[in-house]
Formats: sequence, structure tokens, C-alpha cells
Amino acid sequence: MFKKTLTALAIAAAALSAQAQDVLKVAATAVPHAEILNFVKPQLKTQGVDLQVREFSDYIQPNAAVEDKQLDANFFQHQPYLDSYNKDRKSSLVAVPNGKVHVEPFGAYSKKIKNVKDLKDGALIAIPNDPSNAGRALLLLQKQGLIELKDPKNITATPLDIAKNPKKLKFRELEAALLPRALGDVDLALINTNYAIEAKLNPTKDALFIEGADSPYTNIVAARADRANDPVIQKLMNALHTPETKKFIQEKYKGAVVPAF
Repeated sequence: MFKKTLTALAIAAAALSAQAQDVLKVAATAVPHAEILNFVKPQLKTQGVDLQVREFSDYIQPNAAVEDKQLDANFFQHQPYLDSYNKDRKSSLVAVPNGKVHVEPFGAYSKKIKNVKDLKDGALIAIPNDPSNAGRALLLLQKQGLIELKDPKNITATPLDIAKNPKKLKFRELEAALLPRALGDVDLALINTNYAIEAKLNPTKDALFIEGADSPYTNIVAARADRANDPVIQKLMNALHTPETKKFIQEKYKGAVVPAF
């Protein structure tokens, strides 16, 4: 009887312990964001946080789900994209304090040429269709000397902002997630690293040219303003900033994803 009582007490204690876990629901794109979150999940569990990762394949729903209070935070975007989203959608999401995690150097890929010097006149270039990443792609093309923008520092430039286009390049704007699939139909595609990795492209080997480590497009954790300083979200940030997490990023992605802490 005594043993049964102890067993019952143990079960009750375990149930109470489970109930005491703070649930944190975070939206993320699959690679590398969800992978990094799942890496820190066990650590957070020991700190009383039940991290639940919800994967998305686009760049709109993760913000909408946080704004609508379906989820608590997200991890998939950089600050220029968040600024553009807030402006276009009249939203007010913010980067959480100490929210920078990593940089995904943006690269150019092709199935038709091996060197950017081989890009022919009138070539078709695919770029993301969202303002911040379209501008990012055009700035990278400008750095290669392929085009010249009216404002050489305009991070939200579109093809309409091109002042000089000596090769008469043509542009196709597509949703970022679709760019890897378009590689066979275009001469060159500027692809976000998370989607490049998902498509089994190796940014450090397969990209014809790629951003340097000085890229200002650091990926962040974002939340509603009323949750930005939540202690549970700060526990997440602390876990994302450990030496163990840095080592995981460096070893798993081998330069395709660069820690920013």
C-alpha cells in the first residue's frame, strides 16, 4: 500500500511538473531556423519552457500568426524584411531585445553557366518578389557590376530603379520559396540561403557569387511589442546565444549560415 502511495505521488508530481512548463510557440521556416530551434529545445525544457516549433514555407504567414496571437514569436526574417512587412501590412511587430542570431549570405545560382562572366546579354534573372529581398538581390547584382541603381544604397529597390543595365538583363520576380524550382527556366536566380539549403544547394560551393560575412541582413527573433520583453522569450534568446548553439551552426552549415553573436 505504501509503495502504491509513493507511486501515485510520483505520478502526481510529474503531472504537476509538466503543467508548470511555460509553452512557447514559435513560427519558423524549416532550414535553418526550425533546425536551430529544435537544437535548443532540450535545453529550454530543463528551464521549464516547452518550445513548440511550427514550420512554415512562406514569409507571410509566420508574421500573421504572431500578430493574430496564434503564436508567440517567429524566427525566419531579417530586420529589413520586418520593416517592409510592418509598413505594407500596417503591423507593429518588433525584433526582441538581443534578438540577432545568424546571417544567411544571399547568393546567385545557375544551371546554365558556371561563371558570372558567361552571363549573356538579355539573360533572364529571377529575384525574390518581396521588397526587402528584391532590393537585396539587386544590390548584390550591382556589387558584381552587372547593373547600377539610381540610388546605389536603396535596400528596397525594384527593377524599375535600375539606372544602367549594360547587358539588358531581364528580371522575373517570384515568391522567394519558388526560386530554386525556377533555376531550370532562368539564366540566374538570386536565392535566400534557407531555400537554397532546402533545395540541396551548397551556398559556399554552388553559388556563383554570394554576400560577404559583413551582410547587414541578420536573422532575428520577432514578436508583438507586448511580448518582446517576455522572460520566456528571453530564455529562448539565451539558449540561442550559447557557445553550444554557435558550434552547432558552424559545424552543421559550414559557412552557409554564420552566427551573429
